[in-house]
Formats: sequence, structure tokens, C-alpha cells
Amino acid sequence: MLAACGNNDEAITTESEQEGGTINIAYGANPQTLDPHLTTNQATRDVSRQIYEQLLVLNEDYEVVPSLAEDYEVSDDGLTYTFQLREGVLFHNGEEMVASDVVASMQKWLDHSTQGQANLQNASFEEVDPYTVTLTIDEPSILVPNILADTAPFPGIMPKEVADAAGADGMEHIGTGPFQLEEWRMDQHTHLTKFDDYQSRDEEPSGLAGRKEALVDDVYFHYITDESTRVSGMMTGEYDIGFSIPADSIDQIDAADGVQSFFSDGGIYSFVFNNKAGIFTDLDLRQAFNMAIDYEDLLIASYGDDRFYELDSALALPSQIDWYSEEGSDRYDTFDVEAAKALVEQSSYDGEEVVILTTRDYPEQYNMAVVAQQALQDIGFNVSLDVYDWPTVQELRTDENNFDVFAVSFAVRPTLHQYPFLASTSDYPGWTNNETIDENLALITEADSLQSATPYIDDLQQEVWDDLPVAKIGNIQALLAISDDVSGYSDLIGPILWNVSIDED
Repeated sequence: MLAACGNNDEAITTESEQEGGTINIAYGANPQTLDPHLTTNQATRDVSRQIYEQLLVLNEDYEVVPSLAEDYEVSDDGLTYTFQLREGVLFHNGEEMVASDVVASMQKWLDHSTQGQANLQNASFEEVDPYTVTLTIDEPSILVPNILADTAPFPGIMPKEVADAAGADGMEHIGTGPFQLEEWRMDQHTHLTKFDDYQSRDEEPSGLAGRKEALVDDVYFHYITDESTRVSGMMTGEYDIGFSIPADSIDQIDAADGVQSFFSDGGIYSFVFNNKAGIFTDLDLRQAFNMAIDYEDLLIASYGDDRFYELDSALALPSQIDWYSEEGSDRYDTFDVEAAKALVEQSSYDGEEVVILTTRDYPEQYNMAVVAQQALQDIGFNVSLDVYDWPTVQELRTDENNFDVFAVSFAVRPTLHQYPFLASTSDYPGWTNNETIDENLALITEADSLQSATPYIDDLQQEVWDDLPVAKIGNIQALLAISDDVSGYSDLIGPILWNVSIDED
């Protein structure tokens, strides 16, 4: 959960809980879609999780627990999961959620989600009765509950007719969440309103689980791509929550009356190479890239303050004890310009243009791209920095002919398998294709427990650094600004806006 200034483990609270009012959010990037099935993009996740809910979710300890499912059972052979659905749960159109809606939604998610495709191959959801759904898989896996509780792309449940009619670029947005979509104006704002007929669970709130209540009437995500405008809007009280606050504004936020700074686990930053086409299909050149950049300098140039990052070679965070491995760390942050130049000289590189794809919508991502451009030029590369808005970057990077490398952050994932850049079966841009990585991913899923999977986790981590489909940069902290009028705000791989109130007196 988010902690004010990162100093404790509690959400911001006040002595009394207000109801009603409006929360105005200054958000730094436009979502390309609000369909939670289609993308790992954080902007989509942060809005759509207020609208849609899942069968299973993560609590504050990253444990998988039921949400729209009342409960679930696993067969002795591990091949069948039976979900008992909660009765009386209503969609925003007033219709009750039943098994046919769940089956259609989960099938749509399977058709589009890189996580579903990579980790639940040949899975089948079937309706048993109006409140019972089964999931059948080919091979037992210790990861199934975590995959179903993924946070981006997440398998949000929608009415069957909506799921069936959804196209690649748009659909009605009807979920079961505590907030419903009132209006979405691309490049301007998304307006959510309280869903008066929301049916909550009874358990204590914990992460994405437990009791949910919309305590405000309206939530506006205002898409403000200029970071100085977001900061000034927080200072004047125009906005109540500000995302993507630049690191160099933290002292200004902390010194201001009526505003607090917040740190949350921002995940990991990585460079993703195009392993399918272009110069970085050559391992020597991927290694040269890795050696050309001083990661400490890169991170300080991007964030300006070492409170915002941690140098770490592992794909998992240190707090994820079962998944954390330091194997391959000898290849991490191996800054050596002369060695990098030697690798370039012995390679087949012949002056081709190297395209770094980036966006100013995420300032740190842009800053990393600028530093990387200079570092690559220093070792003899001809480098182009192609800058677009974030939705355009997402579109362009689906074509292997449009880029060679990009820097991007990945939100914390409960398992390594849920990072989209590892499995060869995933179609995530970059297109990793490594048999050893695939073998270790499979061995982990087949293990009896995470403890017995440790050798495979170590081997996986080692191979990622040996083959470099991506180059992990470091762990990052995200800075938010929160008005003192807001209480109850918490975070788990993105904002939680239910159980949040605002004092407008």
C-alpha cells in the first residue's frame, strides 16, 4: 500500500469519513483504450480497474483471494478450477452478472491477453449453471490463480453481449465496479460516477480485495501531459491527486500547505530490444548497448534524486522473496565504453540507423531515451530518437520495422510469468525468442511449490542476463501528490479510488 512520504504502511486517513463530492485527478498520459483485456498500459489499468472487477484479485500481501467469485476449488489433478459466483452482483446496466457473462469475458481476455496466451494455453471456460463456471487447463500450474488475478491486462468481467460485440478499437464500457463510466473524452478527461447499486463484499478492505464503497459521487481523470501544469494544479487546489509528479518537485510538494507527497512501488524499468528485426537481433550489439550505459548515471539523470530508484539486477523486487534471484548480476550495470566499442567493431554493424522509440508523456522514459542516445553515439552508433505521444508509441511498437529499442516501466507483477516480455509465446513488442527461458518458465509452473522452483528461477534470471532480450535498469518509486482533503487513499499496482473520501468544506 502507499505510504505518505514512504514512511509507514498505512493509507492516508482522517478521523471522520466524508461522503459525496468530487475527486479531480491530474493524470499524465491518455489511455488508448479503457478495455482492460487489451493492454498492459498503466493509464488503461488505472481507470478501468475502478469500472471492472475480476473473479480473483490480490490483497495487500499479494495473496490471491476471491472477488466476483464467492469461492473456488481445484481438482485433485490440478486441471479443473470450479468458481462459485456471487449472486446478486449487478452490472452498470442493471442486469445481474451470471456465468454466461463470465465465460464470454474470460474468453475475450484469453483471445487478447499476452498473459492468458502465454500461461493458460488451450484453457477453456465453461458454464455449469448460472452461478458456476469451470476453467479447464491441459497441464497443472501453480500460477493459475495469479494469472487470473493479474492487474494489467486484467480479466475484467462485462456483460456477454458487450464482450461478444467488442471490436479491436472500441466497445461499451459496462462493468460491476463501484464506479461507472459517465464520459470519456479522448485527450481531455474520463468522468466516472458512483454506481448506486454496487454490491460489495463484506471482508475488510485489503489491496484490491474486500469491502468497496464509492464514497464520492464523481471522479475525473484529467489528462494533463505537461508535468508543470500537474504540479501547479496541485498547488492551487485545482486537483486533489496528482500522478507522475516529477522527482525535482518533491521538495516543492513537501513544503506546500495542504498537500502531501506519496511514494509507491513503481515497478521496474527496462530497455526492451527488438529481437525480431534490426541490429539488436545480434547479441553482441545488445551486450554493447548494455555496456555503453552507466545505469546509476542514467537513473540520476532521469529522476534527479536517489530516493526514486534502486539499482537491482533482479526481475522481482527484494520483497518478493519467493521470486527474487541475484543470478546474472555480474552482467548488470557493466559500464565499459571501450569494451562496448570493441563489440560494435567486431559485429556486422555498418552504420544503420538505430531507432529509439520514446514519449514525453512519461518524462523518465524520455530522459532515459535521451541518455541512451548519447551513450550509443559515443560507441559508434547512428541513433535516431523518435518521439511521439504514448498511444502512438504503443501502436508503432507493434511493428518490428518501426523501432530497435525502447525504455519502459513494468508495474510490479506477483510472478515472473506475468511480465509480458519473457515467454516466446507472448506477442509483446520485442518478441523474446529463447528456448532456455521458455523451458525454465515451464519448469517453474510444473513445480510442486515455489520453494522447489528456486533452481529454475535462478536459471531463468541467469539466462535473461546472458541473452539480454531486455536489459533491466532498476527498481523505481512513483511520486504522487495528494491533497490533505483526501482520506483513505491506497495503492496496489495502481490507484484504489474506492473507500476514498474528500472533505470539500
